[in-house]
Amino acid sequence: MPGKSAITWSAGRGENDAMNKAKERVTKVPKFLNEDEEANWWASGEGREFLRQQSAAKTAWKQKGSPLVAKLSRTASVQIALRLPAPDLAKARKIAGRKGIGYQTLLKMLVHEGLQREARQR
Repeated sequence: MPGKSAITWSAGRGENDAMNKAKERVTKVPKFLNEDEEANWWASGEGREFLRQQSAAKTAWKQKGSPLVAKLSRTASVQIALRLPAPDLAKARKIAGRKGIGYQTLLKMLVHEGLQREARQR
């Protein structure tokens, strides 16, 4: 029947056996006849395993861009107000556009690099 799980339950089979089978062949979401059928599939071991596989696939992709940007993105931030001269902000926006990043990210990188350089000099 379309939309039904490929896993069949039989006496003597535990949930671990079913989960192992689900891990082997969950590649796409089946077509569902109604919302109840869809809800049951997502709640099943097969649906949960599909979500785990999708999540793992997203984290397995290599991070694009600068390692510094990736590092700064993972670090907790504190919001501050910083006044900059208008020409400096315009220059930052132009450079950031050329690099394909946001101007605030560029400014964060420049501050980080400057602080690292200053810390090494002392």
